[in-house]
Amino acid sequence: MVLADKAYSSRAIRKHLRKRGIHAVIPVPADQQRHRLGRGSRGGRPPAFDREAYKRRNTVERCINRLKQWRGITTRYEKTATIYLAGLHIAGISLRFVR
Repeated sequence: MVLADKAYSSRAIRKHLRKRGIHAVIPVPADQQRHRLGRGSRGGRPPAFDREAYKRRNTVERCINRLKQWRGITTRYEKTATIYLAGLHIAGISLRFVR
C-alpha cells in the first residue's frame, strides 16, 4: 500500500502502482474531481480512497520530521549508506526513549 498526498494523484502514477499490484491511497485534488464530474458519464468512476489508511500517513510524516531534527540525518554527511543507516537507527532509538 502506498500512502501519498494530492501531489501524486495522476493517472500515470496510479497505473504504475496498479500494474505492480500496489494499492494506492491518494486523495483526488478538487480540480481533477471537477474535471471528471464535468465529463459526465464519460468521466469514469472515481479512484478508491481509504480514509482510515490515509490517517496513518500522519504518523509517518511526524516521525520523518522528528528525524530531520538530527543535523547529520538531514544533510547526510556520511559517505556510505551503512553509516547513514546506523545514524538513522541511533536517531530512532533516541526518539523512542527520549521524549
